[in-house]
Amino acid sequence: MFLLRNEGAYRHMRLNYKVKTAKKNKFYSARFHYLHISVNFSYLLMTETLSDSSIDEIISEGRDVAPDLREVCLFLTDYSAWLLGCGATCVRLEKNVTRIAQAFGKTVDITIMPRHVHISVRDIDRTDFVTSVATIRNTPISFNINTRLSELSWAIAEHRISLAEAQREFRKIVTSDNQNKWLVLLLVSLANASFCRLFGGDAIAMAIVFIATMAGYWLKTQMLGKGIDLRVTVIVCSFVSAVLGATDTLFSLGETPAIALGTSVLYLVPGIPLLNSFSDMLYRYYICSMSRFFDALVITGCLSIGLCSAMFLMNTGMF
Repeated sequence: MFLLRNEGAYRHMRLNYKVKTAKKNKFYSARFHYLHISVNFSYLLMTETLSDSSIDEIISEGRDVAPDLREVCLFLTDYSAWLLGCGATCVRLEKNVTRIAQAFGKTVDITIMPRHVHISVRDIDRTDFVTSVATIRNTPISFNINTRLSELSWAIAEHRISLAEAQREFRKIVTSDNQNKWLVLLLVSLANASFCRLFGGDAIAMAIVFIATMAGYWLKTQMLGKGIDLRVTVIVCSFVSAVLGATDTLFSLGETPAIALGTSVLYLVPGIPLLNSFSDMLYRYYICSMSRFFDALVITGCLSIGLCSAMFLMNTGMF
């Protein structure tokens, strides 16, 4: 819209504009034009009294005023299911979801169960509410997705994005993990080889652990990517890594074969579920705490099955 900013022109055009017809020597009031001009210049005066920063602030604050209750509830339910599936603690989930709900002018009640999350979203005046239940996503633990989802909650809380933009960003986060898988594979292998050295392994044992970890972790990513059960995956990967780790004993390559065998499967130890279980217990999420603890015990048992099977096959001395 083109707006004149000359005060004199404004006063002139606010006069009762008259049009002289050609057929009759009379004047008629063009009230429609007068109304249109008055509205335009009233807007002009309003914008002249506000600074550019104030206008931007008004636009930013009104970007997502009172979003639909149902859409907020569905978004928070999907968000919670993915955040828990990626390895977040219950207290972190509660803080992030509450932060998002408050940014949209809502209140939220959360019930977290071992396999489901229950979200109830209400208006501030509690006149209406929507409830939704979602199954926790069965995905590998990902600190990358976990961190990006937490950053998304802060972006919403600071009113930098609207609900529609948050939904698009959320789908982008959960569908595109931008980590370099080969770099992760290399770093995990180096970390496990470092554990071997930390426990007193020699250079040959470190090299064997590096190769065993690389093979087992690559197999783990492939099996989980195809949807194979985590317990079966842990058994197979621990068996493969232990067989490769036992080559130090089989061929007498180094002086610390037992350390090479023992540390070749350390990358499969469920450390994150155990830590999350302890954190949930501290914050009195007892049901989730016990559930995660038993999940960690099951994974540890599967790791032991694969390790013992490899030791029996390679005849390393335990059996």
